[in-house]
Amino acid sequence: MSTRRLFWGGILCAVLPATAVADSPIDRVVVYKSEQQLSLMAGQRKVRSYPIYLGGNPVGHKRHQGDLRTPEGRYLLYQRNTKSRFYRSIKLSYPNAADRVHARTLGKSPGGDIMIHGMPGLEKRSLLMFSGRNWTDGCIALSNMHMKEVWDLVDLNTPIEIYP
Repeated sequence: MSTRRLFWGGILCAVLPATAVADSPIDRVVVYKSEQQLSLMAGQRKVRSYPIYLGGNPVGHKRHQGDLRTPEGRYLLYQRNTKSRFYRSIKLSYPNAADRVHARTLGKSPGGDIMIHGMPGLEKRSLLMFSGRNWTDGCIALSNMHMKEVWDLVDLNTPIEIYP
């Protein structure tokens, strides 16, 4: 299959298959934290792939609110927010029952509001301050251009699988 690579500022931003996305509805989103990559999948075919930013403490599964970790496991993308303080956001179904039980055993809240989102609305600060490092509180962040694509291509109730 032929692909097209998109670069922005010398950084590989996406690998796009030559085939049209409309022919392949996205049936799941896959995140590999160690590779800092989010992929949109149609069956076993990778339709789009994007670089991402994670929580400030990205190794390991989210245990409780404030640990700056991005969850690992299988969730659903179930709610859109156009009025987010970030460029668009789609909420994950974190915490699930097991996440709540585990946090409770630690005497803590599991937290919530874990989302895929774009960059924060900045007026006086540069987006460069977010470049090259994990900076979220546990969310999965993309460039605004990539977030728009994810927003347009992914339906609500699409599964998301997050791997270490």
